[in-house]
Amino acid sequence: MTHYPAVSLKRGKEESVLRRHPWIFSGAVKSLPPGLAEGDTVSVLASDGTPLGTGYYQIGSIAVRMYSFSARTIDTAFFCHRIAAALRLRRALGLVREDNNALRLVHGEGDRLPGLVVDLFGATAVVQAHTVAMHRQRQAVADALKDVLGDALHAVYYKSEGTLPFKANTGAKDGYLLGGEEEGGEADSVALENGLRFRIDWLEGQKTGFFVDQRDNRDLLRRYAQGRNVLNMCCYTGGFSVYALAGGAERVCSVDSSSRAVELTDENVRLNFPDTDRHEAVEADAFRFLQDGGAKKYDLVVLDPPAFAKHRDAVPQALRGYTRLNELALRHMPAGSLLFTFSCSQAVSRQQFRLAVFTAAARTRRHVSILHQLTQPADHPVSIYHPEGEYLKGLVLYVE
Repeated sequence: MTHYPAVSLKRGKEESVLRRHPWIFSGAVKSLPPGLAEGDTVSVLASDGTPLGTGYYQIGSIAVRMYSFSARTIDTAFFCHRIAAALRLRRALGLVREDNNALRLVHGEGDRLPGLVVDLFGATAVVQAHTVAMHRQRQAVADALKDVLGDALHAVYYKSEGTLPFKANTGAKDGYLLGGEEEGGEADSVALENGLRFRIDWLEGQKTGFFVDQRDNRDLLRRYAQGRNVLNMCCYTGGFSVYALAGGAERVCSVDSSSRAVELTDENVRLNFPDTDRHEAVEADAFRFLQDGGAKKYDLVVLDPPAFAKHRDAVPQALRGYTRLNELALRHMPAGSLLFTFSCSQAVSRQQFRLAVFTAAARTRRHVSILHQLTQPADHPVSIYHPEGEYLKGLVLYVE
């Protein structure tokens, strides 16, 4: 067993660790060992010296994130053990099958690997570190992925430039190969989700290249799309648009402020419906598009904006943004419409988001009913000891 520098807690501050919460805040720390660097693995001790587990140190309000609530050596074997457990869960969920090879394999604290995200797209894994420690462990993670997945894995890409802490002096770059071979052609970058095909831009796309967290919600939209005119705002790669077409939508309009997103959406539509004339993609600002009455012609609208609040200080402004966006849509949608509306801001609570949408509805004085309350799928698990892991919130509304 490897011995690590010890972080000691103040008296009484071990209670959250004993309840298996994986974060230790800086105010709970009594002393740090000299020379400790961000990302170093540490042993955590109660004030009386009782061992509490193994974690890693980071600079900021969260001083330690826990790898384990027992003494562990943190090496490739440790990552193999955790990733193998995560894979067993995904297989038990039925996500690894012929018509679906796009899924989240590792979801941070939900899979007991805080600060680490791994998405699988067929034979390619995309690794994303959210902390300096996981950045430093990136090669051990890649080696563990190859050990666990074997011949089913051809390539491991690293994509963390946009997720590492601001000013972290890591020298991280995006889109480089950690293991395996470069993909050989266009077919290698196409993943299957519920039988539908999507081009994954894991080199330059947002996050890991595709938002797998909306898979179940896209499938729900497919059930409602028959015969409807669908507006997909902030479409990114057009996931909701493709599902709407698969569900028999009369026509679909995809809107995004990014020209690259519009191109990817058009490409994904062509991958699945090469001869369709039911789809158009528009490059436009979401607020301006809706303010100009853009929702008037559509009886199913999707509002899936990027995170408006990446930290708690931004929450008030984010709530105003969610309220305004939903109000603009609700004000112009025809009677009998459906609104799929989302927030992916972890700092915004489910109650706060619902209140923002309620405020939007109240301002329009329309009758609005909640049909579904949505969240992230099961391959984005939330540890019962870490409710902060729940970040995706959604509502399906019926608008009269």
